Amino acid sequence: MKTRFLAGILAGAGLMALSSPAAAQFGGGPCDRANLQMLADKYVQAQEEGLPLRIPMGNWVVYNENGALSTMSQGILSTPLKITWHRALLDEKQCKVYLEMIADQGDHPHVIAVQFNGFGGNGSNFNVIDTDKGDWLFDAAYTHKYAQMEDWSEIPPDKRETPDQLKAAADAYLDYFKDKSVQVPWGTPCDRLEGSAYMGKGTPQDSCNVGVPNNIAMADRQYVIDPSIGAVDVMLKMGPEGRADSHVFRIENGKIRYIHTVTNCGKDDNCGLGNFAEMLKKNPGMHPDLPAKAG
Repeated sequence: MKTRFLAGILAGAGLMALSSPAAAQFGGGPCDRANLQMLADKYVQAQEEGLPLRIPMGNWVVYNENGALSTMSQGILSTPLKITWHRALLDEKQCKVYLEMIADQGDHPHVIAVQFNGFGGNGSNFNVIDTDKGDWLFDAAYTHKYAQMEDWSEIPPDKRETPDQLKAAADAYLDYFKDKSVQVPWGTPCDRLEGSAYMGKGTPQDSCNVGVPNNIAMADRQYVIDPSIGAVDVMLKMGPEGRADSHVFRIENGKIRYIHTVTNCGKDDNCGLGNFAEMLKKNPGMHPDLPAKAG
């Protein structure tokens, strides 16, 4: 019955995004890692095939893309993409999934960040950030190169941070954009993958404390927290333009080890800060040649 209902929406109205106060609570039932991993796998399959109905969903579906209410049939989820790399964060406490996906093959590469709810084994409340050429520091091939070098392996249970501790570390970094008096738990080494630019050289001295803009609000934060890998993703609206942005953190022993950013620039090439190809000519070190790592 649910499949027939959704199929009718897809055919007749482009799977309209239906908003309802009940949407966030719809479902109930089990919420464990197995169910969330199943939903993550189904989402990747749906993106590869361009078929949103691969994802189990209830009757209420909200789909936002790049900060605006949209529809699955008109969004990136209906475009088949070869996903060459992805990582999932599974948040059992909130019953949420985060996916970071890279499609760097073909004529139109993408890097995509997604958060969604997984109550009762059904996906709902989808928030998607889709980036491609012209978005912040975009080069999917280099993003893939650096992402796969990092070690985001499972953290032993006795060394894991609590969800509140992980959230506090992420918030400290994001609050720092507005208030430079905030104490950020910088790790050493720490490496930041900002779009495709890698702020590190692969050395034990690498630091993420290399400066961020001043007086920038990081508003409307939504979190997915996975203590098993010490990770937290924060989707937000960045700066006065309210750009759709995702910051995902890996935190080890209470210190920030890795940061990834995915930022959609709307109609502003490279978020209005100059053509990325020209930036690279002036600073080729933004794409460093790193030694290969297991990760």
